[in-house]
Amino acid sequence: MAIELKGLTKRSEDYSKWYNELVVKADLAEQADVRGCMVIKPYGYAIWEKMQRVLDDMFKETGVQNAYFPLLIPKSFLSREAEHVEGFAKECAVVTHYRLKTNETHDGVIVDPEAKLEEELIVRPTSETIIWNTYKNWIHSYRDLPVLCNQWCNVMRWEMRTRLFLRTSEFLWQEGHTAHATREEAEARAKQMLKVYADFAERYMAVPVVQGVKSETERFAGALDTYTIEAMMQDGKALQSGTSHFLGQNFGKAFDVQFTDKDGKLDYAWATSWGVSTRLMGALIMTHSDDNGLVLPPALAPIQVVIVPIYKGADQLEAINNKIQPLIDKFKAMGISVKYDNADNKRPGFKFADYELKGVPVRLVMGGRDLENNTVEVMRRDTLEKETVSFDGIETYVQNLLDEIQKNIFKKAKDFRDAHIYECDDYEEFKQKVKNGGFFLCHWDGTAETEAKIKADTQATIRCVPYMFEQTEGVDMVSGKPSKCRVLIARSY
Repeated sequence: MAIELKGLTKRSEDYSKWYNELVVKADLAEQADVRGCMVIKPYGYAIWEKMQRVLDDMFKETGVQNAYFPLLIPKSFLSREAEHVEGFAKECAVVTHYRLKTNETHDGVIVDPEAKLEEELIVRPTSETIIWNTYKNWIHSYRDLPVLCNQWCNVMRWEMRTRLFLRTSEFLWQEGHTAHATREEAEARAKQMLKVYADFAERYMAVPVVQGVKSETERFAGALDTYTIEAMMQDGKALQSGTSHFLGQNFGKAFDVQFTDKDGKLDYAWATSWGVSTRLMGALIMTHSDDNGLVLPPALAPIQVVIVPIYKGADQLEAINNKIQPLIDKFKAMGISVKYDNADNKRPGFKFADYELKGVPVRLVMGGRDLENNTVEVMRRDTLEKETVSFDGIETYVQNLLDEIQKNIFKKAKDFRDAHIYECDDYEEFKQKVKNGGFFLCHWDGTAETEAKIKADTQATIRCVPYMFEQTEGVDMVSGKPSKCRVLIARSY
């Protein structure tokens, strides 16, 4: 067993500790020397790059274009939309000075008190304000609409309790910001982007999600409606994995973004914003991985196939190399990412454990006997099953196997989630069961008071009003008041 795997906590013993250890041991990320921030290592960033590439294409297929807006936002901008600034005020990092100077002993630096900014600048927690201030210069007529922009960037939201990928002060994300001529267009765009996120999560991440709309209490600050995808982790907790917001005309009015409509009348632009972040990395890890390490869906794995030779002497290695090279070329031509690890500085057993830890979907092993018999050993990471098969046509076999692994890990995650969704109408029963995790479909009277009581009593929150379940009227399990629908309640990250 590889050194990296020694001491990896089992999920059943301490799920949180297992996650924290796995992120580090699998070379995905580590804590930075800056409090609350992380270093994303090359292997972790390679997964994020694949996510970016797919999502970017999906966005562009809907007409979205990429742009870039400033990192620093004047404090006065955040003051213009009251609900928005209130929602982010406690999380903002503030730049107050623009210069340092050498200290009196000339062995360090201090902030130059004479370099105080006339107006403080906020390190962006999100970019609605700076973008809508810019849109004012772009939008004058209905002919200028819609504006469909996205940016890939970092944001800063000051966090006291951090966890790699799931909650850090600085994180990477994309944020889309669109402007529209009508309410209907804007609402349709917000819902469309939620479906893009859900499609990405299920088709590429192999993570089943519940789509729905947030309660008023859980909405994004400044939104009229927030749409969400909620995923279930293996400990039964929910992870909000993407959100899309219908912002109405709030930001259009706050930044005076007006346009002349087709009838020659002035109106304010309608807005949406939507985003996913490196939190998706956490979802990927916690949904699929096991006590041996990562389990990555082939669609997002940096290395989809690793080939390890087992040989005695230089002549045998050369023979295996000659056998394997044409296969590598075939894989690359098929768009399959492959690594041939014939380095002699690590034993095969170490390599096996290391690639297993890193979640490489398929491992091929060729030894001297395989060379003689024209065979190769195949191991699939999702089930750890091994099989010796003919080398002839192995490229097609592996391509089909990758497709099968992608489907299998989605099915496994979906079966787990579906087995842990419960309808519940008794509050005492709910309070006991929610401790063990799961998604609970419960009637809710629609009041913030009931929502707050559930959170105070159980640490669970209303994740959304879900779309995927048939809704019927009933009675709220807490207040006994009439309810128009069931909501999804769970403990969450």
